[in-house]
Amino acid sequence: MNVIQTLTGFVQRLALEPAVLVSVRSAEGSVPRGPGAWMAVFEGDVLGTIGGGRLEFDAIDEARLRLAGGVAGAPQQVRYALGPSLGQCCGGVVFLGFERVTAADMPAMRERLAGALTPLALFGGGHVGSALVHVLAGLPFAVTWIDSRDEIFPDPVPVGVVCEHSDPVQAAVRVLAPGSIVLIMSFSHAEDLDVVAACLLRQRALADLPFVGLIGSKTKWAVFRRRLEERGFTEHELSHVTCPIGLDGITGKEPEVIAVSVAAQLLRLRG
Repeated sequence: MNVIQTLTGFVQRLALEPAVLVSVRSAEGSVPRGPGAWMAVFEGDVLGTIGGGRLEFDAIDEARLRLAGGVAGAPQQVRYALGPSLGQCCGGVVFLGFERVTAADMPAMRERLAGALTPLALFGGGHVGSALVHVLAGLPFAVTWIDSRDEIFPDPVPVGVVCEHSDPVQAAVRVLAPGSIVLIMSFSHAEDLDVVAACLLRQRALADLPFVGLIGSKTKWAVFRRRLEERGFTEHELSHVTCPIGLDGITGKEPEVIAVSVAAQLLRLRG
């Protein structure tokens, strides 16, 4: 399962039976997963992961004891040292939280865990956009896929991806979630330019778009820079646009190669 499928499966399952949510509250030193990682432990199933190995096995056992009511009054947070006693040589320390949750907690769980996803707006439903959507759908991003052509989106789209028809396409920039990463790769250079300009205007007003990436060559960006300067954007404002996008050293032009390169760049940005 990808990130969104796991979250969706957890919330749907919670409507039917209780679970214990096990989450990494904090960590010290070398550990398999950092704060925010979680798994939902049901009586006969587990969704998500906190890193695997003996740590996870022991945490599942502890969660099922709590699910069965066998450890009344136990603390909500437990310290695990990743040393010989766990058969792991990471050397760090993990503090795990254990929370018993039921159907009544569904709205809170959905909001809390979905909040760990970074909002991302992808403009363009072409070959690269389609390849990138399929890569991003398995990663910790909440993807909104935007195009001026309503018929361009495939059926079905990956779980969790929201498709939006916007004509003119740049109008969608105004209503993006705060903190959105923006990727621009429409079928038209004119549309690309309008979306970039809309992003820069929003950044000027709100400064809430941490990354604006434009697909293309250095030559394309040189042309765009001149046209954007003519629209009144400053050198400082234009420096907020990344073009080309993707990791340095990956030179393949195939849509799938570009998609993996851009996704890796965004993961590095996300930290």
